[in-house]
Amino acid sequence: MTLCLLSAPLLATPWGEVQRPSSGMTQVIGGAANGCIGGADALPETGPGYVSIRRYRNRYYGHPDLIRFVNDLGGTQQQRGGQFVMIGDLSQPRGGRMSSSHRSHQNGLDVDVWFTLANSPTAARQLMDNRSDPRSMVAPGGRRVSQSWGPGQLALIESAARNPRVDRIFVNAAIKQELCQSARGDRTWLRKVRPWWGHDAHFHVRLTCPADSPSCQSQSPVPPGEGCGEDLAWWLSDEVLSGKARGKGSAKRAEPEMPFACRAVLTDS
Repeated sequence: MTLCLLSAPLLATPWGEVQRPSSGMTQVIGGAANGCIGGADALPETGPGYVSIRRYRNRYYGHPDLIRFVNDLGGTQQQRGGQFVMIGDLSQPRGGRMSSSHRSHQNGLDVDVWFTLANSPTAARQLMDNRSDPRSMVAPGGRRVSQSWGPGQLALIESAARNPRVDRIFVNAAIKQELCQSARGDRTWLRKVRPWWGHDAHFHVRLTCPADSPSCQSQSPVPPGEGCGEDLAWWLSDEVLSGKARGKGSAKRAEPEMPFACRAVLTDS
């Protein structure tokens, strides 16, 4: 697994100093936790059904497939009602490692989507910009969803998971359990939704490698089935919820060497 959401700052990184995308054709290079993106597109601040928040981080860049995904998700939300999807971090202008928050989001194929919906773009900025995260969708104890969870949250994540560009989605295990219990009809989309630590107020979407980027590194395929069985039960066990499981094998590892092609992306003028 190559996903990690960290509360402490990572090592200083030159990728965060770059203010704009590189020139040339769009290319996804490497993987989500060790890669970059050349020729990235910027997500507009607002669009039908969505608003991009915390823009001061300069993390709203990605492959055109990711920009289209956000537009598709917002368009579907717009058809459901008047509220807006709040879109969090994508990647930095040229991807690469961030100095804080994420180990992944490096190659322009990841995006965070907040479960809380906003009544307007202005309301979204007032709620999110320079403020702490919105309310959790998981109740104390970590085994069930909170009263903040509702049909709007279910519809949002289901529409994301049904998008053919999506490879997998990371959520808190209690949210995965709720989806397993409440999903109706065609449940094949549940397979893409994977439990992971945190992710109680937002979900993390990762797209498949695009056809135009042969240097993109995919994760292993998602296991077959809905993911509602023994694997999910482990995530809801005392071992995991107490934090003991996460501490195992957590010795500090050396930073992996970036793909060679990322050097040209970083130094492009």
